[in-house]
Amino acid sequence: MDAQFLVSLTLIVATFGLYIGIALYNKAKATSDFYVAGRGVPPVFNGMAIGADWMSAASFIGLAGTVMILGYDGLAYIMGWTGGYLLLTFLLAPQLRKYGRYTVPEFIGDRYRSNTARLIAAVATIIISFTYSVGQLSGSGVVIGRLLEVNAAVGTLIGVVLIAFYSALGGMKGITWTQVAQYVVLIIAYLIPVIFMAMQLTGNPMPWVSYGQVVDEMRALDQDLGITEYIVPFTEGTKWQFLALMFTLMAGTAGLPHVIVRFYTVSTMKAARWSGAWALLFIGLLYLSAPAYAAFSRFILMTQVAGSSINDLPAWTASWVDTGLLSVADTNGDNILQWQEIVISNDIVVMATPEIANLGIFVIGLMAAGAMAAALSTAGGLMIAISAALSHDIYFRSINPNASEKKRLLVGRWSIVIATVVAGLVALNPPGAITQIVAWAFALASGSFFPALLLGVWWKRSNGPGVIWGMVVGLSVTLGYIFAAKFGGFTILGIIDTGAGVFGASAAILTNIIVSLATKEPVKEVQEEVIDLRYPEQMTYRDGEVWMDDTEDIPNSTK
Repeated sequence: MDAQFLVSLTLIVATFGLYIGIALYNKAKATSDFYVAGRGVPPVFNGMAIGADWMSAASFIGLAGTVMILGYDGLAYIMGWTGGYLLLTFLLAPQLRKYGRYTVPEFIGDRYRSNTARLIAAVATIIISFTYSVGQLSGSGVVIGRLLEVNAAVGTLIGVVLIAFYSALGGMKGITWTQVAQYVVLIIAYLIPVIFMAMQLTGNPMPWVSYGQVVDEMRALDQDLGITEYIVPFTEGTKWQFLALMFTLMAGTAGLPHVIVRFYTVSTMKAARWSGAWALLFIGLLYLSAPAYAAFSRFILMTQVAGSSINDLPAWTASWVDTGLLSVADTNGDNILQWQEIVISNDIVVMATPEIANLGIFVIGLMAAGAMAAALSTAGGLMIAISAALSHDIYFRSINPNASEKKRLLVGRWSIVIATVVAGLVALNPPGAITQIVAWAFALASGSFFPALLLGVWWKRSNGPGVIWGMVVGLSVTLGYIFAAKFGGFTILGIIDTGAGVFGASAAILTNIIVSLATKEPVKEVQEEVIDLRYPEQMTYRDGEVWMDDTEDIPNSTK
């Protein structure tokens, strides 16, 4: 074994041992622990857990690579994911926390007084979370495959075993506290290489302000090579695709069930808002670094790899060629590797950067540990979302409402194991790049949950038939467009599969409004519940008046 392998393996084993230890210490003993961590997580730590849950393998592994390959057009991912988080924090998260349920399908079922709506939402949760988890397991395969120098598919199978065990053990309580540790690991692993690269290339250890000069140098290189300039907009797609993708990611963020449930783990609406504020800070550290990562990596590839003799390439290229995610070939036979002859997957850019920049074996190992933390943290949250949909929303609420707590926990744990294995099998031959697969999950969430939650919280007239037909139409339109664009080449205004959510969300909102207006309005109690969600937790809306909870005999104000 070489030194790099030993260091990487040691760091991954050590951090994974830490996660298992935390999960064992915080093992779920009750259903409230398993689904919402007992609702006792402090906001700052919940913010870190949200950050880890949010910054998946797509963010850690794929985001910078996507920006590197797409240039300006890749910024839609950054703006969509961060903007959507603001939508969630201000428009939905506090209100959903005040309603006090365990899952998003449970909120939809009780808010709209419809078991059918809850079941459809549970199925949508499974579809969305399953799609997302395929991307995470594919990401873990990239990391493990590189570490063990085996095909990424073998790495995916190893990841399945690890994630199934880890997720089923502690439930949401265990996952919350392991995600706090995982955030610390992944953010340190992400920032150290980009800071080192900034110092190497610009002499400034602040990549967020120094990468501009590298972009300027790349503009000249692009012109010399006769390729599309890195910062020119809409070269990889139309402006409508850019806007559609940004909307899809924003709306999808506000409707992702595994992210929303994180706000259920705190004690109050105020704590939910503070969780969002802390999470935005923690998430921003990575998202503001991704464009710098992309610029530095592209610059190093253009200046240190392209133009080299095909027989004298850096040693790191051989290892990545073995994973099947890098291809270098002297297609014109001049014995020199041209820029156009490098085919690099955007899923390996971040993972390969420490080797590309020759940052040393410790940084390479730390990067592997951080990537595993990103994949594990999000996969754990996704598996909890799938488990909750199966065991709580379908099994307990619909099939066996008299099930004991012990049996519900058993069903929940087995749901995680089965879902992880099935998702892993699909991830062996993923239908797209990690960021593309994740974008599909966001499109499905934007076409189903975002309209249902938005109207459910902010429009008291929305009713059961409206949300049922809205979710069905929204999901159908989104899925139909993804398949038509991906496999049939069908597009509208150049909008491809990753922007499908704009059509699904529009169809769902219109359907919900039309059907709700055409059918009987919700009962007065439901409409007052909806209005009540908009007030702070210590206030209650009732009979057209707002009451302070500790002085219920005197109205605080009138509507």
